[in-house]
Amino acid sequence: MPRGLDLPLRLLDSLRVPTQAPRRAEQLLGIFRALGDETRLRIIERLRGGEQCVCDLTDELGASQSLLSFHLRTLKDAGIVSDRKYGRWVYYTLNAETFAVVARALDELKPEPHALRMIRRCD
Repeated sequence: MPRGLDLPLRLLDSLRVPTQAPRRAEQLLGIFRALGDETRLRIIERLRGGEQCVCDLTDELGASQSLLSFHLRTLKDAGIVSDRKYGRWVYYTLNAETFAVVARALDELKPEPHALRMIRRCD
């Protein structure tokens, strides 16, 4: 098994609905990959206040338009942001449903209350 896949596979095993598990795990992997970049996290932080035009994000982040477009496409492909076109400008907003999916998945990964106790001691 390739390195780094053990956590996603454990996540897959922990999902409640078996028929949806592979699709949901794939979705979560895409989301977590998209979140694994500082620039994309900065974009998300800016969008927390509401919809923004790509031109405003370019100014606020001090990034080139092409670099910002790459990161926005990654976030859009992962379902983290959505866009709408108005004239020649594109406006981006956070997708609250995606954050709810991540919150539920992380909640499912929390240790069970009884798992916090040591069951037996290794010698």
